[in-house]
Amino acid sequence: MASLARHMTFDCADAYRLGSFWAGVLGASLSDEDKPGDPEALVQSEGVALLFVTVPEAKTVKNRVHLDLQPQDRTRDEEAERLLALGATLVGDHRRPDGTGWVTLADLEGNEFCVERSAAERTG
Repeated sequence: MASLARHMTFDCADAYRLGSFWAGVLGASLSDEDKPGDPEALVQSEGVALLFVTVPEAKTVKNRVHLDLQPQDRTRDEEAERLLALGATLVGDHRRPDGTGWVTLADLEGNEFCVERSAAERTG
């Protein structure tokens, strides 16, 4: 039998704060056991579990692994605007005139992630 990937883990400066941000991104919530100041925070959502672990080192380079998000009930552009309002920052705009492409954002601690087109945009 092969291994099971239980969750994707992020090292960070403030596990609860970053976990709260990602809970908002994914429409999920933090574990009932997680409180401000805890060294870990778990976000369980459909399709992925994210674990945030407080570490003393700061992020120094570009992520080698990142999440690609696909909006479920809105367009790519509407989702990018929603995430910017949650506190994300724009890193790169890779949208093309024909409607294809993606937007690269960073979370509250600089971890990059992408927002792709929704399924409806891909088929429409």
